[in-house]
Amino acid sequence: MSSSVPPATVLTWFGLAKRELPWREPGISGWQILISEIMLQQTPVARVIEPWTRWVQRWPVPSAMAAEPAGEVLRAWGKLGYPRRALRLHECSKVIAAQHDDRVPDDVDVLLSLPGIGDYTARAVACFAYGQAVPVVDTNVRRVIARAVHGQAQPGSPSKADLADAERLAPREQDGTLAATAPEFSAALMELGALVCTSRNPDCTICPIAADCRWLARGRPDAGIPARRSQRYEGTDRQVRGRLLDVLRDTSGPVERTRLDLAWTTDTAQRDRALDSLLTDGLVELTDDGRFALAGEG
Repeated sequence: MSSSVPPATVLTWFGLAKRELPWREPGISGWQILISEIMLQQTPVARVIEPWTRWVQRWPVPSAMAAEPAGEVLRAWGKLGYPRRALRLHECSKVIAAQHDDRVPDDVDVLLSLPGIGDYTARAVACFAYGQAVPVVDTNVRRVIARAVHGQAQPGSPSKADLADAERLAPREQDGTLAATAPEFSAALMELGALVCTSRNPDCTICPIAADCRWLARGRPDAGIPARRSQRYEGTDRQVRGRLLDVLRDTSGPVERTRLDLAWTTDTAQRDRALDSLLTDGLVELTDDGRFALAGEG
């Protein structure tokens, strides 16, 4: 694979076009970067900025969160969606506070040992918080590589080849070692996919690497084929789970089953299934007297 993504061009564009996001400010800690990465999973940037700001003020270090019950963290998560992320972050805070001197580790393998931390998040924290020259690959990066390097409209299924592709594109010194700008290049590729080389409506007219893009040179084949349909939310179990959690978040203690029943009357079987899944996931607890509460508040 020869590079179709000139690092210097991408870095120059990034310096001019990158968004001013609070977790990119100087002095942001590894813990604050970790919070941002967890929140940004499957959630648009615009929805994350305000809750992230509140969280880093309320819990500036892992031990501050670890001292709170899990239910309080779930309550603060609000409507960001996929609330298991909040539960895993709370579990992480306890391990980091107890085993890592209240500092998020900078090593990918150690990060992977933390509760709920996958390969992408571990690499993102090592790269963006600590400047580690490790490739970071999300959906945006995979899409840029698929188009610019492989000439395809959309990337295939995630694989280990994605990391290899990203590492080969990274800027290097004359001796072949990764350059000091490699972490910034990872962020730049991600931003390029988020702002320009988007899934549905890529703007090739303003793309800094248009002259080097194999997909554009091929006439943008399969441009009209979307990556995948967006997931429906209305009427799904996810919506019902959210309604049930809303009831518990809006109270300060356990509630009777009847309160939860009123949250979703359209399909009682679906409501029961959603409640069972919340219990299974550990987001909700059943108290000794038969009531329901957020995790850690029963």
